Amino acid sequence: MAKLTLSIAMGDYDRTRPIHDGQVKIDGVTPVTQLLSPEEMFFRAFRHEAFDVSELSFSSYCVKRSQGTSPYVAIPVFLSRAFRHSSIYIRNDKGIDSPADLKGRRIGIAEWQLTANVWARGILEDYGVTPADIKWVRGGMHTPGRPEKIAITLPDEIDMSAAPEGATLDQMLRDSEIDGFIGPRTLKCFDEGHPKVERLFANGIEAASDHYARTKIFPIMHVLGVRQSLANEHPWLPGALLKAFTQAKAMAQLALSDTSATKVTMPFVEDTLTTARKLIGPEIWTYGVPGNEHVLDTFLDIHHRQGLSERRMKVDELFHPATYEAYSL
Repeated sequence: MAKLTLSIAMGDYDRTRPIHDGQVKIDGVTPVTQLLSPEEMFFRAFRHEAFDVSELSFSSYCVKRSQGTSPYVAIPVFLSRAFRHSSIYIRNDKGIDSPADLKGRRIGIAEWQLTANVWARGILEDYGVTPADIKWVRGGMHTPGRPEKIAITLPDEIDMSAAPEGATLDQMLRDSEIDGFIGPRTLKCFDEGHPKVERLFANGIEAASDHYARTKIFPIMHVLGVRQSLANEHPWLPGALLKAFTQAKAMAQLALSDTSATKVTMPFVEDTLTTARKLIGPEIWTYGVPGNEHVLDTFLDIHHRQGLSERRMKVDELFHPATYEAYSL
């Protein structure tokens, strides 16, 4: 059987690099890999179906999946996971000392459907702050006029306005025209140490660790998607992708544990790894549905309540059937 030549778009991570550089082979596939930013990947995948296999925004995928219009079917390869307590930024001169103080405030976001924003709004709900309690301002972070990747319809109770023409959220936060910002990336004003801009949760690790201890949720941000038409034609392909990406992640985790010479450009790797394992367990970053059902189901619940998925989906609707279980010896 001739191998399939497939375009594969993914981020440049330690857990994807073995696919990109050929250390890990995908059974039956000759990959043409592209290492892209999430914004470019997701825009091209959802607007133009540009890739055979692509890393996907979990939120955007759920929007399309609930509508029955997704060109991709997901594989439970969670290429991005992140705690999002550190994604909420505030002006420190507005009397915002706790999540409850965000009620009635103007908070900037780049897109309503961003997975990080869905999780962050879910975090705020834990503190009694619903999405309807906040006045949302949508716009480009550093470039004016960022559009939503795919069309969405917000619930009637959501107060959303567009940033003024030509304005950026970064400048609006600097000028105190908004009271805060939520997003997966930082704004330049925070990176540059603006004295009036800080995180809502001063100790994000402590807040996230407490949340995990209570919920056992390590939020899922991105999934891997394969064209539905390809999966239909080659039913072995989803399983082959899951196998290869799982092997690539295992290589990354093994390298991370080798602290004779740290593989990442960060101090305290040993201590951080030990802390993460004490909190989460020896397997700190899992792929596959088994063991992640509660994380996936929680997200589906939040996603639907925030008006993004047209119906409350179930976990068993998300992924290709061949990826829910694997053989064992």
